[in-house]
Amino acid sequence: MSRSRPLVSRSRPLVSRLLVSRLLGVLAVLCLAVGLSLPTAPRAAAASLTRITDFGTNPTGLVMNLYVPTSVRADPPILLALHGCQGSGPYLYSSTDFASLADRYGFLVVYPSSNPGGSCWDVSSDQALTRDGGSDPVGLMSMITYTEQHYGGNADAVYVTGQSSGGMMTNVLLAEYPDVYKAGAAFMGVPYHCFRTGSVRAWNPACAQGRISRTPQQWGSLVRNTGYPGYTGPRPRVQLWHGTADTTLSHNLLGEEVKQWTDVLGVGQTPSATDTPAANWTRTRYDNGAGVTQVEAYSLAGAGHELPVKGSTMAAEAIRFMGLDKASSGGGTTGALRAVDAGKCLTDASTAPGNRQQIRACTGGANQSWTRTSSGRLTVTVSGATLCLDAAAHGTTPGTSAIVWTCNGQANQQWQLNSNGTVTGVQSGLCLDVAGLATADGTPVQLWTCSGGRNQQWTFG
Repeated sequence: MSRSRPLVSRSRPLVSRLLVSRLLGVLAVLCLAVGLSLPTAPRAAAASLTRITDFGTNPTGLVMNLYVPTSVRADPPILLALHGCQGSGPYLYSSTDFASLADRYGFLVVYPSSNPGGSCWDVSSDQALTRDGGSDPVGLMSMITYTEQHYGGNADAVYVTGQSSGGMMTNVLLAEYPDVYKAGAAFMGVPYHCFRTGSVRAWNPACAQGRISRTPQQWGSLVRNTGYPGYTGPRPRVQLWHGTADTTLSHNLLGEEVKQWTDVLGVGQTPSATDTPAANWTRTRYDNGAGVTQVEAYSLAGAGHELPVKGSTMAAEAIRFMGLDKASSGGGTTGALRAVDAGKCLTDASTAPGNRQQIRACTGGANQSWTRTSSGRLTVTVSGATLCLDAAAHGTTPGTSAIVWTCNGQANQQWQLNSNGTVTGVQSGLCLDVAGLATADGTPVQLWTCSGGRNQQWTFG
């Protein structure tokens, strides 16, 4: 998938002492909101999260935590989960159900933390509201890229969710990176560009109080002309949540978000369906001509600034809308890669990157279960670690070892399964070959000039 990478820029002081003082005043008010006040936040089980440093361009010094479930699926989707003001990544991990849902369905969850700690996300500055313009969105995109390259995350299955300020940032990322995110769920958010002040992390009371109203076309034009100017490709589907008793961010904002995204996604303003999936919940759906829901909005009667509620079905509804509850992702297929002549299977005998691949008697084990992804990778997942079949050191000469390595999306990790039974490296054009025509357990596998020999014949499935 082609997309622009975050621009490299030097970090700059983002908030003056005066703005910090004002921000702290705002945050004191937000502490009244249920679920955002740190003194009442449950403690995060930090040992269950992996803290990652040096994950790429990070102009605002964000902190990255990654949750990898024990039973991660092959070619796993990625969910970016964004906290609200006064929160953190570990706080959101412990106070919502996304991690337990990841355990059930095998996707990866990135839990970032803003900087300064406990601050809101920057959804107000001009640089944050432009693709690759700088500030927080650039660091967040670096986290996604890192997860794809180092944890085998599926670049064709990236999603985003967030609460309050994180819900605002969800809308920002969907507007600026429509080629990256397939869908998003914003809890208690505001339309993209509604919070703009021109200053970093500034509070916009007119937006927060629901006093900014625009036509659907005006909201949609901000996405088209400002977020990613000139983009004409497919847009992510959007789910929206808001409580009628929210005194921090007005319930009016839900209607403004609906206007924006229905216009962007080209569906009508009149709901295709309205129902009540739970007590006091009103759900409206806006479908395209094929009957596929593009925008889904939940209005929760009597609910305040406290979504999603842990232990409810809210997070599960978000996962369902994004498609993360499916048993497989990205169009990938999984099975054994069997050497026809030897009657044995390609085997990852170790979980360490750099391990040379070999053939062994087929057992049906996880280390012989390969997933062929839509991007041409062959991945294997053992003990929660996903690695890619790799031509060692980008080798393009006969005898290059076939190894496993951290997935990085490069050409030496892309493979073509051909109708004649050969498996060729995209970068080298060489065939996957059982060394020396041998058939014994432990025989290494390499790349070699395609000869039509029986030691270069494979079946998959």
